[in-house]
Amino acid sequence: MTARLTTSLRSESGSAFLLVAVTVVALIWANSPLSETYAELWHQETGFHLGPLGMEMSLQHWVNDGLMVIFFFVIGLEVRQEFAHGSLRDPSRARIALIAGVTGVALPALLYLLVAGGGEGATGWGAVVGTDTAFLLGALAIVGPRLSGQLRVFLLTLTVVDDFLAVSIIGVVYSEEIRVVPLLIAVACLVALWLLGRSRQWRATPYIAIMVVLWFATVSSGVHASLAGMAAGLLIPAYPTQRHKVVAARQLFRDFWQSPSAASGRSVSRGLAKGTAVNERMHEFLRLPTALLVVPIFALANAGVDLRGGLLAAAVTSTVTWGIVLGLVLGKFLGIGLATLGAVRLGVGRLPQGVGVGSVFGGAALSGMGFTVSLLIIGLAFGTGSDLGREATLGVLVAMVLSGVLGWGIFRIAAVRWGEDTADLPRVLFPQVDPEVDHIRGQEDAQLTLVEFIDFECPFCAHATGGWEDLHEQFGDDLRYVVRHLPLVDEHPHALEAAKASEAAANQGMFWPWLDLVFTRQNHLERDDLISYAAELGLDVDRFVEDLDSDEVRARVERDMVSAEASGARHTPTFFVDGCRNVGAHDARSLTAELEQSRRGARTQEPVGTASV
Repeated sequence: MTARLTTSLRSESGSAFLLVAVTVVALIWANSPLSETYAELWHQETGFHLGPLGMEMSLQHWVNDGLMVIFFFVIGLEVRQEFAHGSLRDPSRARIALIAGVTGVALPALLYLLVAGGGEGATGWGAVVGTDTAFLLGALAIVGPRLSGQLRVFLLTLTVVDDFLAVSIIGVVYSEEIRVVPLLIAVACLVALWLLGRSRQWRATPYIAIMVVLWFATVSSGVHASLAGMAAGLLIPAYPTQRHKVVAARQLFRDFWQSPSAASGRSVSRGLAKGTAVNERMHEFLRLPTALLVVPIFALANAGVDLRGGLLAAAVTSTVTWGIVLGLVLGKFLGIGLATLGAVRLGVGRLPQGVGVGSVFGGAALSGMGFTVSLLIIGLAFGTGSDLGREATLGVLVAMVLSGVLGWGIFRIAAVRWGEDTADLPRVLFPQVDPEVDHIRGQEDAQLTLVEFIDFECPFCAHATGGWEDLHEQFGDDLRYVVRHLPLVDEHPHALEAAKASEAAANQGMFWPWLDLVFTRQNHLERDDLISYAAELGLDVDRFVEDLDSDEVRARVERDMVSAEASGARHTPTFFVDGCRNVGAHDARSLTAELEQSRRGARTQEPVGTASV
């Protein structure tokens, strides 16, 4: 029972339900006979003093200005990852995300100002600019299409821009009186983080130490700490995992296996840490605590609006409440939806494959769930306990409900009228395995089929963690292994030529010996190298060269590339287990579990129409 609950909370829908539950608890507490204890708790002053250094704030400020820095730091880490090796590397997606993100911030703010007018209420315009990523993804998992992987990536890319703009607005518009000396110290800390990143420092400790000083200096300077958190996250280096470092870590683990000791254990830990970017390690460490602790504590401290004393009646006529509701619900829906549609129609950007217009507007509606950033800005603009603050907080809660209902309705209409029952890449292998065409290792009529799309220049394909040897030892003649080509020509300039060379070798019955040899020579894939490998394998070199340049061989490779496009394979290695694309880890243990499930006929999340191959 405990394990099941933990697994549920780790999911996006589970974390959203947790936030809803905590919000309800805060509302009940703030409107119960114990409401005074709610206010007293969060206004309790606490702090620390270390010699001349010290800081005292209310508990609510420690949550909003301290704990929430972790939240914005995680956002910064995600933004850096997206620019380094994520969706924002694609200029087309980056453009459409920028256009939709900016419009999805500007239009809600404009609607709020039109409704709220001038005066004191106008200062709350920033409360409608942000989107709560946790609520957005949780709601998408609950009310969105059956498969929504591509839509999820699209919305995450938008929230990257949205969050960056929201945090910038907090830092610039809602900061207090600026103090120069602490601000200079904060700038120096940012420079130090940049220098650490440039030096490719792999240890997390130096970054953490500097970030503690950065936070203290930023809070002391009067600039809101959220800006420091975002900026620090952006400066933590992110890069794709490097295969040679993974191989080095494997050798260290082998040393530990042969001679276990504390020293060799530390070497293994260091080797594993060097194998992945410090950005990714920090993000993995902080992601769950942020979703399951930081944001719920923030919700508990800020969502407890007292609805008594005529608040509901006042909110009905409050321009602040209606400005929040219309800004978040209508502003996000129209701003993101129309801007995305316009950018696509004008050819400025393109939607991810599998994402339709209905899904875009459904996701845009869910983006009206502001919550975290909205409540934070309300506290900065009005104070959560003031009349305007309470009216604005109520508006945020109402907007969350309306955005969820609107998104659910649009997704249902899109599914019925336009057939948009999914918003993801295809998950079914097409075409099915053909023994007359495909390269097969093992028995052609084996019970189980594992298909891998490969790139000869991809370092992870060379020793794919779910290797044939491990799986064949487990399944024997019950498994056949099929290879198809997916040369990533934008990343690997020699991949296409190497794929054609493998087909030229296949014409002489030597595909598998060629594959085994070339995956040990990935750093040498020039044309002369490929011809030398043909000679090393004893091939007819003249025939090999003739086939290498033939239209027949090029068409054979392009056949596999078309198959990858139709089957939803975009990266290498990509695996298909009995015709169903593997969307999780592809280590030997994970693939073994998938194959065992398939053998028992108990595959989970199997797309409709999957055929046995």
